[in-house]
Amino acid sequence: MKKIVGVVKKIVISGFLLYGYNLIAVNFNMILPINFVTLFSVAFLGAPALIALVLFKILIL
Repeated sequence: MKKIVGVVKKIVISGFLLYGYNLIAVNFNMILPINFVTLFSVAFLGAPALIALVLFKILIL
């Protein structure tokens, strides 16, 4: 039960992290969609995944 609560907690925190990033990035037109892939990658890999997604958006798209 503790593991499930921990995973849900990580997912919720990563959702808020992505939302906060999007609030700042909307001025630069660099928003990241909050979907299954971005949410779970940031939830399980942390801040490096967020940085990698931003770099992917800048360099590739």
